[in-house]
Amino acid sequence: MSFVIAGSLDEALAALAAGARPIAGGTDLVVGVRQGKAMLPTSLVAIDRLDELGHIESGEHGVRIGATVTHARLMIEPTIVSGYTALADAAALVGSPSTRNIGTLGGNVMNASPAMDTGAPLMVLGAVVQLRSTQGSRSVELSDLWTGPGQTSATADELCVALDLPPRPARSGSAYVRLEYRRAMEIAVVGAAASVTLADDGTILDGAVALTAVAPTIIEVDDAGTFMTGHMPDAAAAAIATVASDVAQPISDLRGSDSYRRHTVGVMAARAVDAASRRAAGEEIGVPVNRAIGVGASQ
Repeated sequence: MSFVIAGSLDEALAALAAGARPIAGGTDLVVGVRQGKAMLPTSLVAIDRLDELGHIESGEHGVRIGATVTHARLMIEPTIVSGYTALADAAALVGSPSTRNIGTLGGNVMNASPAMDTGAPLMVLGAVVQLRSTQGSRSVELSDLWTGPGQTSATADELCVALDLPPRPARSGSAYVRLEYRRAMEIAVVGAAASVTLADDGTILDGAVALTAVAPTIIEVDDAGTFMTGHMPDAAAAAIATVASDVAQPISDLRGSDSYRRHTVGVMAARAVDAASRRAAGEEIGVPVNRAIGVGASQ
């Protein structure tokens, strides 16, 4: 086995071009190998010491989050908590404290699990993934990146270097709500993220909803804006509950049946719309919203 600690981004990209697999926190890779779900790669390149991948930068064009930024940082970063709150909600729910302190956003995104917590928030917030290789760079929409469970459209030599989030409109809010059976080391049974912008009269001007763990990939509710725009938040939430359940394509397993997931994802979507709308109206709801409004496991 070959293991290299990259000293520069160019060195990391060269290693990927030669067949290495990138590793930062390693939380998904190590668990997968221990559980026998994956073989340990024959060649690894560590990217966790590359400073240029660990920054959060904000400006007139929005926010750029480096691929190696950890969940622990995202859940408390002022820029994320104030403007992109659904992502902070999700980051605060990932794994355990140790997982959040070493697990990275880029790794979570590129692992492409349909049950990842950060995926739905990133989707409703309009995030775009920045991929780079020795051949150049390209931007990819999340809906084009995830192609199936654990599968992406990225080539083997491409590295996720950052995620770009556009500026947030005035009077906007977002939230991520997850159904969970326990508070730590939990994988979402179902989850939903919502982004809402309010008009001056309190009705919804624009909105988006995405769902976790009810399809082969994270999915966006395509007609969410149609069902929400022009309505007061409570009416919009009720409508979204039905729509989200209708578009869900869940499986049955030991953690929940398909019918149970289809029903509960509608409930989570409605609660996400409600929390996002309240935040858009200026109400302070703590991160993660699950704890603030009493959703999920009590202990």
